[in-house]
Amino acid sequence: MTYSYSTLAEQYRNSLLNDIIPFWQTHSIDWECGGYFTCLDRAGKVYDTDKFVWLQNRQVWMFSSFYNQIEPRSDWLQIAAHGADFLAQHGRDAEGNWYFALDRAGNPLVQPYNIFSDCFAAMAFSKYALASGSEQAKQIALQAYGNVLRRKDNPKGKYTKAYPGTRSLKSLAVPMILANLSLEMDWLLPAETLEQVLSDTVQEVMGDFLDGDRGLMYEAITPAGAHLDCFDGRLINPGHGIEAMWFMMEIAQRSQDMKTINQAVEVVLNILEFAWDAEYGGLFYFMDADGHPPQQLEWDQKLWWVHLETLVALAMGDRLTGRAECWQWYQKMHDYAWSHFADPEYGEWFGYLNRRGEVLLNLKGSKWKGCFHVPRAMYLCWQQFEAMQ
Repeated sequence: MTYSYSTLAEQYRNSLLNDIIPFWQTHSIDWECGGYFTCLDRAGKVYDTDKFVWLQNRQVWMFSSFYNQIEPRSDWLQIAAHGADFLAQHGRDAEGNWYFALDRAGNPLVQPYNIFSDCFAAMAFSKYALASGSEQAKQIALQAYGNVLRRKDNPKGKYTKAYPGTRSLKSLAVPMILANLSLEMDWLLPAETLEQVLSDTVQEVMGDFLDGDRGLMYEAITPAGAHLDCFDGRLINPGHGIEAMWFMMEIAQRSQDMKTINQAVEVVLNILEFAWDAEYGGLFYFMDADGHPPQQLEWDQKLWWVHLETLVALAMGDRLTGRAECWQWYQKMHDYAWSHFADPEYGEWFGYLNRRGEVLLNLKGSKWKGCFHVPRAMYLCWQQFEAMQ
């Protein structure tokens, strides 16, 4: 099937406004206790009431972003405020570190064992502060961002299971999320702080985690930027690598840095060639750089966020470079993703498929899947294709 940019822009816009947002707006709001339900079955029925702080903050960020960037609708701001108020009251420990999980009422269940809850809190409260004008939200965002900067070199702190000094590895997840987070907070951060953090993260991602010979993003490397011959050292996470590349493109386009943009597009294409399942279609979840059996037993599953981030990266790469390969791969990925993950009967997208592309878990939300990757990708792809008409 052939596509036009205008048709695609309308498809993403319509899906976001008339399917994805209404699904979460209808099914996820806990009007009784605050915050959001994220464990939703195929039809949107709640099957678990625990609240996972990543996903709570992501939904605050998402509805605040809708309010800021699409239309200042009072119902969207009300939903963002509903989550922000719950999190401001229950989300942090006495030292200001953000928990991982709460029960329905907001009592802590899981300690603040890494900095990603803080990352998403900073994103959420920054965008909510912009939408609402709340000074308290602004201060919460800055405090969470300070936590991230303070802990980024030891993201798990006292909760790490690694024995000190034997096998030191740093993770791609930290600089890539810091890059995206800093862009999201650009209006709140001093210009010199923002530019320094963005410069450092681009240098680390493209200089340390990118293997220049293979053109692939490694998930973990030594502090000196070397590879280790072990499970973690050989791990390729295609979705992470591709998502990191559109973060790099967003940063680079601020200064029209075409060298970095082209390099990021090349990495996306390399990962796609490496990770595409030639037999059944779609992208593998995890791979071993040297072709050994991966440690992760779920390595061959097909996940929603991996394919959505790829659609964003390819649409953005096409807009910024016009490379024919971006458009060719985009159409291939579009056909796979929309025919396998989208659920026209009940709305939203499935999250987990087996290797053959069959639905593995009949759900729309869980401990990890919430109101984030699907609506963000719908919005970003809509914007890319609208800009190319």
